[in-house]
Amino acid sequence: MTVPPGSQPGADGAPPQLPTCVRHPDRPTGLRCTRCERPACPECLRDASVGQHCVDCVAEGQRGQRQAVTVAGAKLSDKPILVPLLIAVNVVVFAITAIQAGSIGANFTAPLFDEFALWPILVAGGQWYRLVTSGFLHIGLLHLAMNMIALWVIGRDLELLLGRWRFAAVYVLSLLGGGAAVFLFGEEIAPVAGASGAVYGLMGGIAIAALRLKVSLRPVLLVIGLNIAASVVIPGISLLGHLGGLVLGVLATGALVYAPRNRQALIQAGALAALLVVLVAVLVTRDAQFGNLVCFGSGSQARCGVLGS
Repeated sequence: MTVPPGSQPGADGAPPQLPTCVRHPDRPTGLRCTRCERPACPECLRDASVGQHCVDCVAEGQRGQRQAVTVAGAKLSDKPILVPLLIAVNVVVFAITAIQAGSIGANFTAPLFDEFALWPILVAGGQWYRLVTSGFLHIGLLHLAMNMIALWVIGRDLELLLGRWRFAAVYVLSLLGGGAAVFLFGEEIAPVAGASGAVYGLMGGIAIAALRLKVSLRPVLLVIGLNIAASVVIPGISLLGHLGGLVLGVLATGALVYAPRNRQALIQAGALAALLVVLVAVLVTRDAQFGNLVCFGSGSQARCGVLGS
């Protein structure tokens, strides 16, 4: 019988005792790590190109290797998380408005829709939350389907390229950019709703990413062109919101994928913060143009007036 390396001879001619696993002292084993040669039980060993390595050596080897990242500095991943979550939130909000209104096609008559839609006059009256909440409302099932399909098709690849938190930043900035454009240039008493500003920001982002990676821009530009044409031709769609989101998406994604590798995360964070500061400054300036406007109530039932008048 061959005695395993490291075995101790037994007393009085007893069979030799096996060494115990370095991580599980209660487990005798005849196996060893081919890298550090320490005894290890089957649970603590991993197959390697030559022999088996213990989990400690595997972990040490991974620490010594430089992990592959995308051009934006994100760790490689094969599963988007935020895009499905955003789609789910939009669908749930739409379902709530449809239930409240008692109609899928006329869901814009729901109280929640009235409360969350973007009315520039109400934003100026202090209801700034509408710049965000309006991005989760949709007018009818077709509007919802178009935006969610675009979000799924474009958002998946962009989330994997940018990483979860960078993607979230681009989405939020694009959403705010669309709302800011409507607040700046839109009709004061016309409500606007939809995730289109954020989706157009992702369209602009994927175009910039394709340019950075030197892949064909033709499919991306075709999709953007068709959607902009639809914004002009189909009545009731806010072209301002689309263009505002598109501009912010381009700027934000460009800052992420073109940031130099040296101190990349710091430069990216600074660029995104600068875009947010500019957006807030623009919104505050526009708000000041309305004077001391105060609004009470929601949507079409709101009443607005200037303090001191």
